[in-house]
Amino acid sequence: MLNFSVIIKGGDNVIGKKKKFRAKGGYILFLMTLPVLIATFVFSYLPLWGWRYAFYDFRPGFLLADTNFVWFKHFLAPFSNFVLREELLRVMQNTLAMSFIGLAMSWLPMAFAIFLAEVRSKHYRSIVQTFTTIPHFISWVLVYALAFAMLSVNDGFVNQLLVSMGVIDEGINFLASPNNVWRNMWLYGTWKGLGWGAILYIASMASVDKEQLEAASIDGAGRFQKIWHITVPALMPTFFVLFVLSIANFLNNGIEQYFVFQNPFNRARIEVLDLYVFNQGMAGPNISYSTAVGMLKSAISIILLFSANLLSKIVRGRSVF
Repeated sequence: MLNFSVIIKGGDNVIGKKKKFRAKGGYILFLMTLPVLIATFVFSYLPLWGWRYAFYDFRPGFLLADTNFVWFKHFLAPFSNFVLREELLRVMQNTLAMSFIGLAMSWLPMAFAIFLAEVRSKHYRSIVQTFTTIPHFISWVLVYALAFAMLSVNDGFVNQLLVSMGVIDEGINFLASPNNVWRNMWLYGTWKGLGWGAILYIASMASVDKEQLEAASIDGAGRFQKIWHITVPALMPTFFVLFVLSIANFLNNGIEQYFVFQNPFNRARIEVLDLYVFNQGMAGPNISYSTAVGMLKSAISIILLFSANLLSKIVRGRSVF
């Protein structure tokens, strides 16, 4: 009886130590995530205090308390003002078109990751992955400088080459042309983000069952059959998570790319919603209106996120959150 009680006490001590270790581990994990939580609060939630400008007729140089509280005037402005309504429709057309192109081509990083995995030479694979990932870290200002050096009318490499070959008589102003702006912006974005977007899929390939690949080889399956029936299904969960997040960011095209490439000639085709909010805000008297448009965009993005998550749960039986 004494030995049995000693064993029970010993077991209780082990269980207590395990619980203490788990509690300590959770505390350490919390401390590790604390800087991220603080940064998220400071840069994502604290700026929401500026949403109050949407409910005032704010003018630069005046205190917010000295301006008129106008309730939902700026939210309803596009419905009562023909000019604003036409501008917003044009901007939404650009935003939706570029977002649809990006969404339709969201499979490219996965295909590129599979291509890299199928390259037999590790040295060549490392070179390709490095050179396709580096553009992600180049600022859009430098990307525009490169595009200007390549496509400018007089000194651009492309125009000089075409003129010297006799294809054209004089240089074409590619950067100022309003033609094919949506396609060009997608090409710039793909060049800059393809290698970076493939990193998640490359990491996910570690979960591909090697035994299935070996069994498929024994059964006579070729390289493309193994890719289509084994590798692609293994990467689909990652693809669907990123796809759902892309739907949530459907209206968030960003601003840097379109800001540096915009000019008076292509502005009508390149101005997306984020850039429109920025341009309206910089116009001074439209700060309140631009804040209202930004709030509506955020609300729609949240609705899209929950809708895409619900759709994923219905179709796949699994949701992101």
